[in-house]
Amino acid sequence: MEKETCTFSYCAKPEVVEVETDILLVGGGMACCGAAFEAARWATPKGIKIVMVDKAATDRSGSVAMGLSAINTYMGENDPADYVKYVRADLMGIIREDLVYDLGRHVDDSVHLFEEWGLPIWRITDEGKKVDGAEAKKIGKTLKEGAKPVRSGRWQIMINGESYKVIVAEAAKKALEYNRQATGMEQNHFERVFIVKLIPDANNPNRVAGAVGFSVREHKAYVFKAKCMLVAAGGCVNVFRPRSTGEGMGRTWFAVWNAGSTYAMPAELGAKMVLMENRFVPARFKDGYGPVGAWFLFFKAKATNALGEDYCATHHEELKQKYGKYAEILGTCLRNEAMMDDMKKGKGPIWMRTDLAFEEAKKVMDAKEIKHLEAEAWEDFLDMTIAQAGLWAANNIRPEEKQSELMPAEPYLLGSHAGCAGLWTSGPEDICKKHGLDEYFWGYNRMTTIDGLFTAGDGCGASGHKFSSGSHAEGRIAGKEMVRYVLEHQDYTPTLAKSADEYVAEIFLPFEIYEKYKNYTTDPNVNPHYIRPSLLQKRLQKIMDEYVGGAGYWYMTSKTMLEEGLRQLELLKEDSHRMAAADHHELMRCWENYHRIV
Repeated sequence: MEKETCTFSYCAKPEVVEVETDILLVGGGMACCGAAFEAARWATPKGIKIVMVDKAATDRSGSVAMGLSAINTYMGENDPADYVKYVRADLMGIIREDLVYDLGRHVDDSVHLFEEWGLPIWRITDEGKKVDGAEAKKIGKTLKEGAKPVRSGRWQIMINGESYKVIVAEAAKKALEYNRQATGMEQNHFERVFIVKLIPDANNPNRVAGAVGFSVREHKAYVFKAKCMLVAAGGCVNVFRPRSTGEGMGRTWFAVWNAGSTYAMPAELGAKMVLMENRFVPARFKDGYGPVGAWFLFFKAKATNALGEDYCATHHEELKQKYGKYAEILGTCLRNEAMMDDMKKGKGPIWMRTDLAFEEAKKVMDAKEIKHLEAEAWEDFLDMTIAQAGLWAANNIRPEEKQSELMPAEPYLLGSHAGCAGLWTSGPEDICKKHGLDEYFWGYNRMTTIDGLFTAGDGCGASGHKFSSGSHAEGRIAGKEMVRYVLEHQDYTPTLAKSADEYVAEIFLPFEIYEKYKNYTTDPNVNPHYIRPSLLQKRLQKIMDEYVGGAGYWYMTSKTMLEEGLRQLELLKEDSHRMAAADHHELMRCWENYHRIV
């Protein structure tokens, strides 16, 4: 087939909006909200302009959109050096310790801000009683003032966090408004605008100069010019075939709208990547993907196989023989290996023994406290995974009476949770110079190998276990560094490598293809001239599941399987240039698929 181009002969040309700024933030999750808040503080007095572009609505965008029931990274009385040891152990030694330590020494300040902004955080009273966020507010004393949080583990603290993201987004939006008014911009916060390509500078291909995208609600294209940029648009979901199919399609553990844009767009510019082979497979409540952390750490529930055996205990010696010091304390991946080994041996299902946890609690709690514990068990899901609460109700499950099934999910690519995929970035200057890590520092903390391009959150590789608070803190680190970058490059004027019209034609090609060929067949979904994004995504997921170690093949692959998978992906990539879109939502799906394939 000949290569298709868009001349807007068949589809209507969109309105083209061109925006010039100093700092461009691509994304709207915790990292970008942190960057917006911190950058505005330093940039605004200097007259530096900040623009944030979010594919969704910032109040409910990103991985924290539904809320959370815990903040998984808070140092408190702990030493950041011990946090580094914890992360190193869980990720089996494959981390950038400079990045992890840098995060550990800054993260608490973000948590203190969350509390100041109104996030309800559980606390321990002076009498030693654990109280939830509502009761804690009555006490008055904050974490910053020395109050003790209720921990569900050494690094985790409990919150009432259904509105977590709304609270964080409000602070970011106020910071952007402060910057907009001071710098005289007409608009600096764009929602429902999907950035699909980063633009290199015409005079330096290793320097980012802008980005191009489109509105998912209006017939508009956007071309942004910027002196520097943060790309923090989450990790990658739906590359592998999900366990939830049919009526459950779309239910995943990680945010379903995370399409790998954070990785694909910098990679196309030539940014160095790290640990992209690392796939994170969380063990969660089956089908609803409900969180297990609070059940293990706070409710003290145990997970067993169908025979009632603690699979981590029965496999511990075997795992120590295979993995040595990394199996002294079983990390996420090794607990998963033990679980899957029992399932392969026919010892499934795997159960979270919620019933036994309540039996133990009844030995030390009165009836009123038990009732409150039951309410917290449900709220754990209602705060962050409503589908799991619905699934419990649909299956007549009372957690205090009946156990619930666990299952390892399909693989994801991410850099903020218990995974370490992402971009290779410069580290903190003081740590790198002190320890002679010259190869880890090239001028600006969290800048990628592309000049002027920064990342944070899921984008920053080899430094997992940031979670929500760490992603926000890392965004703040990058935000402050970006202001310094702009101040030190005031004479730089970004120049796009191609004209705005050329970029717009490229991203609207799926519209042109659809309008050109839609009448060739009676069914618009079946056409020899194009492929709809939903069908292309199913092909991608089939390839990845069968050849690259998906859930359907017990996460196993081999050299020859990978080679065949890569061959089929090359063909799929060719076909991706003929994706067709009938509306703006489908155009978004086209470009999400393209990012996943890249």
